[in-house]
Amino acid sequence: MVKLTAILILKWNGEATDPHMLGLASDLTQFGYFERPVVRDMLNFVSRTIVKRTQPGQRQTVEHQEYLCHAFNKEGVAAITFADKTYPRRSAFCVINKVLDDYLEKFGQNWRNHSADTNEGNPILEAALREYQDPSKADNLLRVQKELDETKIVLHKTIDSVLARGEKLDNLVAKSSDLSVASQMFYRTARKQNQCCKMM
Repeated sequence: MVKLTAILILKWNGEATDPHMLGLASDLTQFGYFERPVVRDMLNFVSRTIVKRTQPGQRQTVEHQEYLCHAFNKEGVAAITFADKTYPRRSAFCVINKVLDDYLEKFGQNWRNHSADTNEGNPILEAALREYQDPSKADNLLRVQKELDETKIVLHKTIDSVLARGEKLDNLVAKSSDLSVASQMFYRTARKQNQCCKMM
């Protein structure tokens, strides 16, 4: 079954500073109860990592494990979706445009004043997450399709390719305030297991 797992809105603070969270909605029912806090931590961490490296006006898609992370930075306020690989990219960007429009309609330019995380966008994102599990419903938003067709979307194979030269994901994980000690240990264990699999 096609799955839209999470939608987040963040305030982009430039390339040197982590973005601030403005809202988050996720459906983690496919994960076990004890896995969910770790998955939630990783959603926050990966979102900040990708959005921090998405310039204003830029759209990009980054493959991370079994997800495609679609991000758009609209002049400093950004949205990102986590979807499985069968969820159409066009639909994901339609959802992103819709939630950004709804957020800006409700809160205007107030996001510019935020200097810490907030959950004010959660109700908008929760409604969108429910509504657009079916990607064909998102395609009803195709008023933005012409804009999407005319905009080059950068597709990155992995999250590592988004990082600046010399940056290492392992170092970012170690420094992240989004990841608990348990989440960092989970990341390192998963990374080692993946390396073992590649060597076989």
